[in-house]
Amino acid sequence: MKVTTIPTSPFDDQRPGTSGLRKKVKVFRTPHYLENFVQSIFDALEDCEGKTLVLGGDGRYYNREALQIILKMAAASGFGKVMVGRGGILSTPAASCVIRKYQTFGGIILSASHNPGGPDHDFGIKYNTANGGPAAEKITEAIYSRSREITQYRIVEAADVDLDRIGAQQLGAMQVEIIDPVSDYAELMQQLFDFDAMRELLTSGAFSMRYDAMNAVTGPYAHEILENRLGAPAGTVIRGTPLADFGGAHPDPNLVHAKELVATMNAADAPDFGAASDGDGDRNMILGRQFYVTPSDSLALLAANASHVPAYAGGLAGVARSMPTSQAIDRVAAAQQIECYETPTGWKFFGNLLDAGKITLCGEESFGTGSDHVREKDGLWAVLFWLNILAARRQSVAQIVHDHWQRYGRDVYTRHDYEGVSADGASALMEQLRTRTAELGEQTLGNYRVELADDFSYTDAVDHSVSSKQGIRILFSNGARIVYRLSGTGTEGATLRVYIEQPETDPDRLDQDPQQSLVELIQLSASIAEIEKFTGRTAPDVIT
Repeated sequence: MKVTTIPTSPFDDQRPGTSGLRKKVKVFRTPHYLENFVQSIFDALEDCEGKTLVLGGDGRYYNREALQIILKMAAASGFGKVMVGRGGILSTPAASCVIRKYQTFGGIILSASHNPGGPDHDFGIKYNTANGGPAAEKITEAIYSRSREITQYRIVEAADVDLDRIGAQQLGAMQVEIIDPVSDYAELMQQLFDFDAMRELLTSGAFSMRYDAMNAVTGPYAHEILENRLGAPAGTVIRGTPLADFGGAHPDPNLVHAKELVATMNAADAPDFGAASDGDGDRNMILGRQFYVTPSDSLALLAANASHVPAYAGGLAGVARSMPTSQAIDRVAAAQQIECYETPTGWKFFGNLLDAGKITLCGEESFGTGSDHVREKDGLWAVLFWLNILAARRQSVAQIVHDHWQRYGRDVYTRHDYEGVSADGASALMEQLRTRTAELGEQTLGNYRVELADDFSYTDAVDHSVSSKQGIRILFSNGARIVYRLSGTGTEGATLRVYIEQPETDPDRLDQDPQQSLVELIQLSASIAEIEKFTGRTAPDVIT
């Protein structure tokens, strides 16, 4: 089979972010754009000759076309085998599962996660290493460096691979194995959780749940696990067929974009348990009847109730949270006398801690939770963890959360997102905050005294690498915090995220609405950063 070398020129915008390279579909369809980045991945890797690669994505628009290009380029670069999810489908946590189970060289995941899909929307690509996790910064920087000097790429001339037929096919000297995208992941979940107890709960007739797959990748996984293996009634999984444009909906599991599920769970006849996952299956939202569980609280509750789950009943080695995530998990770790690590945002920072055995559970406030079973956050895993707890405790979601608050106190928490703001304005906002951190120290702002203001820096507990400029923190003497970050997951403009938190131990105030409890801090967060001046916005686009 003929290998063709195609001359090309570099693009200057191919630096991967925390979750790979994300751009509009029309950008990826620019001649040579995808090919340049894929060749840069292969060139940055060492000795891929004869190795096995995992390949799949969330099924969004351009997924199949991109897969065919990558397969032909992998064959031209000397890979011996590529394992591909049938139909091009592999959720991000399932891809990590397959990489780890079959000890492959690594994997390429095609996804823009929770971003909208369709011809006018977003596409993404990232490389995961042999541990199943996102590539470390030294690898992504090597890929970016190569992308700035690339002059050619290699591709075989061949017919397209049949992505829908399970089994082995040949592409030149390379074998392409089309695998069931669900089975390996479902088997892993069955090893972790008490499926018998969960099946008993779901088939008892006294309990009901609703799982919204948001027309995204977790639909097939949820149908197989919840309805087929655990016996939940048909219809438990809604919007369970992956669609290239996510049905025109936004595949982000939050209170704004999962409004149908939220309305169902707030109805008088609501199910007992509600959950949703995002475009590529790595995020989750947890709901009870007329009750929303913040991701920060969810992480803390999983840690506090881990003894109910077979895989974690022996105890946790430690836990970790991203810096903007609330300190609720810290209180659980202190009670269990285990270490709690505070890392920058980005799942790759958890990877070293997981690989070193320092932590068992980890999570981010951005609806991502995970453990040492894979090296990605895992939305459906978190839902099953909650279902296992509900099966063991036989209490409502609200009762379990209230019990937790009574024991540990509550970290009242909210996140305000200003989406699609001017990148220059957002950067200027962060820079002026950065220069003012020293002068903010020990000021009194309203009823709050600043104890520390800084730009968060992290020294890795394993390899001692340093990551700086990870978010502006304003810490108050009563334990309250305001944090400012620019998100790297969008493809247009910038997203400013503002995180506001305050501990509460007064039993009479535990149930207050966060927007009411935090009203003074919310006002301070806008005035300190001069958000309207720099962004032109008077209110956030999304509040969670």
